[in-house]
Amino acid sequence: MSALIIALIVLGVIAVAFMWAIGGYNLFIRTKAMVKEAWSGVDVQLKRRYDLIPNLVETVKGYSVHEKDLFQNIAKYRSVAAGTQNVEERAQAESGLTQSLKTLFAVVESYPELKANENFLALQKDLAAIEQDINLARRYYNGTVRNYNIAVKTFPRSIIAGMFGFAEEPFFEITAEAERNAPRVQF
Repeated sequence: MSALIIALIVLGVIAVAFMWAIGGYNLFIRTKAMVKEAWSGVDVQLKRRYDLIPNLVETVKGYSVHEKDLFQNIAKYRSVAAGTQNVEERAQAESGLTQSLKTLFAVVESYPELKANENFLALQKDLAAIEQDINLARRYYNGTVRNYNIAVKTFPRSIIAGMFGFAEEPFFEITAEAERNAPRVQF
């Protein structure tokens, strides 16, 4: 009789371990899907920005013929960013594009008639809204990546992660040091 009880206890422990492994695997599948969905949200917002940039550049070009290098840099970073395949490359290209756009708006300060142009003002407002949406999407993505990476790295789920090939995902981080620092305002 005691052999039967021991066998039932062993089977119970095996069943619990099996159920735990299934639950852990399903957690990874679910959180990995959330990471992909979050990246999709970032990608959508970045594409909205890419679609707006040519209109913005064309509007500024009409007023400024001296900024050829700036327009070429914007076009270069835009195409590089659109063609990247992984998060790290995309973050680096986005950083260059953001810096070029900041330079573009600095150039605009030299053209008061451009700053008063209704089309430019509408494009500038749209870009500001898109930039805010990008920041929100990036925060959501990084939050889902954080949760996924915690699951991948913490014991005992790290055993399941290793068995089924679940690896850490990269964060979508700002790579330009100038963007990390708070702006200095002087009067």
